[in-house]
Amino acid sequence: MRPSAEMTFLYGNHIAKAGLARMTEGIPTNGGVVVLSMSETPLGFGVAAQTTERAQEMDPTGVVVLHQADIGEYVRSEETVM
Repeated sequence: MRPSAEMTFLYGNHIAKAGLARMTEGIPTNGGVVVLSMSETPLGFGVAAQTTERAQEMDPTGVVVLHQADIGEYVRSEETVM
């Protein structure tokens, strides 16, 4: 994932095609995906909204990964408890 899209994902938003740096081949629609930073640090996981082939044809604003969970959720939940 591009660095500019990392914070957006960590705040619970879906990933647009413009935010992708690369995508594994052969991902089916509704397939589970692990979201990694450019340095390959796991950031969370989601569900593929498009197949890999369809994502390559989309415009940059199209949603490719639907957010499910991320490493920032713990911090956000701690803020609501305090």
